[in-house]
Amino acid sequence: MVPEIDLTDPAVLGDPFTAYGHARERAPVARLHAPGMPPLWAVTRHAEARSVLTDERFALSTASFAHRPDVPEHCRPYMRSMLEMEGPEHARLRRLVAPAFTARRAAAFRPRIERIVDRLLDDLARRSDDTGDGGVDLLPHLARPLPMDVICELVGIPEADRPRWREYGAAVAAGVGPDFARAVPGIIEGARAAVAARRAQPQDDVVSDLVRAQDGDRLSDTELVALVWQLVLGGQTPTNLVANAVEALLTHPDQLAALRADPGLLPGAVEELMRWCGPQLLAIPRHAVQDVTLGPARIAEGDAVTVAIVAANRDPRAFADPDVLDVARAAGPPGHLGFAHGPHFCLGASPARVQTQVALGALLRRFPGLRFPPGGATRVPDGGTWRLASLPVVL
Repeated sequence: MVPEIDLTDPAVLGDPFTAYGHARERAPVARLHAPGMPPLWAVTRHAEARSVLTDERFALSTASFAHRPDVPEHCRPYMRSMLEMEGPEHARLRRLVAPAFTARRAAAFRPRIERIVDRLLDDLARRSDDTGDGGVDLLPHLARPLPMDVICELVGIPEADRPRWREYGAAVAAGVGPDFARAVPGIIEGARAAVAARRAQPQDDVVSDLVRAQDGDRLSDTELVALVWQLVLGGQTPTNLVANAVEALLTHPDQLAALRADPGLLPGAVEELMRWCGPQLLAIPRHAVQDVTLGPARIAEGDAVTVAIVAANRDPRAFADPDVLDVARAAGPPGHLGFAHGPHFCLGASPARVQTQVALGALLRRFPGLRFPPGGATRVPDGGTWRLASLPVVL
């Protein structure tokens, strides 16, 4: 019997961990429903989820933002990213861009990320002083601007243009809507300008790294701009990860105390927070290219299939005491699926990890009295993303 999950059910929206957990313990596959969308298969268990993410019988959709009627014609050639590619086409681009996104390259950017975080925390402190009660919302003043500021640094967006790119980031993070469509031309034009500037004069940034790769196969300007688009589209993860992490730590004072006592736990703590309260509840849907049997489910060719990351990351078959947040949890396999798995493992995982480590470490170090005011945080009812609407704190 395949469990059914209503994505509009307040119980599911309010506590997806419990709802998907119940489904996972009944079967490795569930059926998701919501008004206005066809039913969607969701893989709930960790082993099966990893398998689907590497199984050629499930292919990503070729649908692209380029097909939206509100996207200007001149932007469309740049909007098909690696997220919509499979096979040799995807492998070629991945091979060319991967060296610019290694853990070593992200570590080399750490000092620049630290400067960005320090500026944001300076602004936080000023805003807190202005209120007189020490209160400030971390979401608009730290978590939301951080990823786009880092992307601008990685890509080489001029300082004068970065306030506008923060607005683009807020529009993208808010989801597909009128503001999203209005942001697209600015993102594409800015990316084109950045690519042209780095071709003329390379600097120490990701686009320059890719421009310098002269041997053999090379990225075209269109592919480079499309990569910037992909970074903007997928690079908002730290917004919700940082916010969710702060809320989790403030509501688990023992874990907060452990992290304060030993900042060396931060890299592992970020992995644990990504597992325990990562923002992505569901993976990008794939489509079956042939009939497939998964547990009790008979999935027909063409059916849409997603991975319920929210369920797989708390699967007791993969993790001991999975519902317990433990910032000192030992590292090792099988590993969480917060950044996906397989050929489409998140390209920006290393930069996202570093900026989350830096943001949490600096925040806890600089504001040792950090706490919630009465009322605490509020959350957005979103069936696809675990995210906050506000994160007020007292510094």
